[in-house]
Amino acid sequence: MNIVVIGGTGLIGSRVVQLMNGHGHFAVAASPNSGVNTITGEGLAEAFDGADVVVDVSNSPSFADDDVMDFFTTSTRNQLDAEKAAGVGHHVALSIVGADRLPHSGYLRAKVAQEELIRASGQAFTIIRATQFFEFAPRIGDEATVNGVATLSTALMQPMAAADVSHAVARAAGSAPAGGIRDIGGPEQIPQDEFVRRAFAAEDDPRTVVGDPQALYFGTLLTGGELTPADGAELSSTTFDQWLAGQRWIAARSRIEATTR
Repeated sequence: MNIVVIGGTGLIGSRVVQLMNGHGHFAVAASPNSGVNTITGEGLAEAFDGADVVVDVSNSPSFADDDVMDFFTTSTRNQLDAEKAAGVGHHVALSIVGADRLPHSGYLRAKVAQEELIRASGQAFTIIRATQFFEFAPRIGDEATVNGVATLSTALMQPMAAADVSHAVARAAGSAPAGGIRDIGGPEQIPQDEFVRRAFAAEDDPRTVVGDPQALYFGTLLTGGELTPADGAELSSTTFDQWLAGQRWIAARSRIEATTR
């Protein structure tokens, strides 16, 4: 199959391109750097010519409410219009577990709007909703830190490794359209404060982490399991501790290589 990956140079997209090519498909990364701009529409017709599948794992450069809504709705409309003109048979989009349960988040409202456009388009599609990535634990902690103390919600998360997200997206791209939404998540539920506390400990970060049920998560209050996947979700096998151990090994190898150059 010929596959175009929108956002194909990013954390998830670059892995999806590599995985699809490794399984005998022909996948290319599309981004403004390669002359494909989903906001202006530049390069879409050329990129989608002969494509069987379009995978959208792109992200807004700004998380301001109006900006992110404009990005996802404009980008998605332009992609879907170009796909119809080119005869693309399958649109795969990466979304977020809990997007429809947290309407006070401008970012998640934009993801729901993106999903609604896809479902109403008439295009064959698969939407993959993923839980938070392990890789974002430090950023979550950074956003919650004031004067060396990170105050975080005690609500449950079910995070997963970005590599496992990429595998799930690649499997969807190589399969028949699901015509609906699939949830994916990690193998274990972790309170958000504990998630960040363990990430800080692995990095020898001296900040204190405090759990507070009223702490906001990027501006929205969590009341329970909004960030955990629905029953029947596809769960990955990589635990957070396994992932952290891998990161420590990579860091140690980098230090050794640096001292031997």
